[in-house]
Amino acid sequence: MTEPDDTRGGGVHELKSEKTRYTLTNWLLALFLIPTALVMLLPFIWMVSTSFKLAGAVFEYPPTWIPRPLVWQNYPQVVEILPFARFFFNSLFVALSVTALQLLTCSLAAYAFARLRFPGRDALFLGYLGTLMIPGQVVIIPNFILLRTLGWIDTYQALILPAAFSAFGTFLLRQYFLTIPRELEDAAVVDGASYWQIYLRVILPLSGPALSALAIFTFLGQWNSFLYPLVVTNSAQMSTLTVGLNTLQGQYNTAWTLLMAGSVIALVPVLLVFVFAQRYFIKGIAMTGFGGR
Repeated sequence: MTEPDDTRGGGVHELKSEKTRYTLTNWLLALFLIPTALVMLLPFIWMVSTSFKLAGAVFEYPPTWIPRPLVWQNYPQVVEILPFARFFFNSLFVALSVTALQLLTCSLAAYAFARLRFPGRDALFLGYLGTLMIPGQVVIIPNFILLRTLGWIDTYQALILPAAFSAFGTFLLRQYFLTIPRELEDAAVVDGASYWQIYLRVILPLSGPALSALAIFTFLGQWNSFLYPLVVTNSAQMSTLTVGLNTLQGQYNTAWTLLMAGSVIALVPVLLVFVFAQRYFIKGIAMTGFGGR
């Protein structure tokens, strides 16, 4: 008479235990992350709430999260008292232009650092990365002097060209390019492809997630940029949305309801970009961590 086999029963028991631990871990994470997310959402909720309040109800104590009455007029009013359409166009044009130029320049530089071999490549790349340790505020004055010498102050060139190159974007794309199998490049070389054809027909088509992630990073950064546009522009005609909304803040008074209404409108494009591109954004961030060579 053969003895019963307990291997199958033990395996089922281990699977149930593993599933229980996994479920318990998820619940613990949810209990921690949900309150944290709510706390992080409080400033956004306050901004939306304030945009529907009367001017005198902004600093009521205790604060009212649901305005009574709802003042819808704050939105058309902020569009009327400011050249809002011009501010919006400037921000959109600058953000899209910088995004397109960064995708071009960063992908070319990343391809050179990841695939081409030339003397001093690694040292040059290390120096390139070293610029990431320099705060952006430090180079604003040298950039301003250079742009003033060129006569570009208060122009689109001043807003777009200095931001068209990014060490971070180059690093991000280089890490992704390193994950692309070299066999594909070797096959293209055998077929007679040049470096330029490999870049266009092999590297770029396979780098959609990384390019999408960089595009989102760049667009969001340029859309929310405030200090640099404030320095290089001096007219309402060239002001971006962030700089234009700042005019609602004065030394002695701030139109908080109008400022929050304008901020809510300015937030809409950012939310749309992230909602429609979050899949590529997450995939790009995950994939670019694989090639750490």
